[in-house]
Amino acid sequence: MKGVRHNQAGITIIEFLIVLPILMMLIMATAEFGRAFVQYNALTKTLRDGARYVGSRALNGTTGVVVINSSLQSQTRNLVVYGNIAGSGTPLLPGLVPGNVSVTGGAPGAVVVAATYAYTPIFASLPLFQFGSVTTPFSLQAAVTMRAL
Repeated sequence: MKGVRHNQAGITIIEFLIVLPILMMLIMATAEFGRAFVQYNALTKTLRDGARYVGSRALNGTTGVVVINSSLQSQTRNLVVYGNIAGSGTPLLPGLVPGNVSVTGGAPGAVVVAATYAYTPIFASLPLFQFGSVTTPFSLQAAVTMRAL
């Protein structure tokens, strides 16, 4: 009876070694998805802030016509990327630049602030069991439409 328990301990270690790579892949995939979700939420929050900013300044008097000049576009892009209209400091998301943000007029009386963000995975060179690796960043795209006030 004592010898049977000793053999079972060896089988348990072998089973653990077989399951460990699959378990690690699931843990890493969950962490990667969570990080992408957090960065997408941060991107949409900054776009909402930018849309509020441009929406409160885009109307031309009482005519109801949306006017977005280059200065307002630049300030809005800086607000989305850096969190301030001056464009100083570090970007709120790593790799996000003002050139990735567009500020346009949408439907009559509305403004649209959109951005494309190149998300780079944490595990950028993860080998996938001899089938290649995940090295390509993918784009997170978001847009916010808001009525100009």
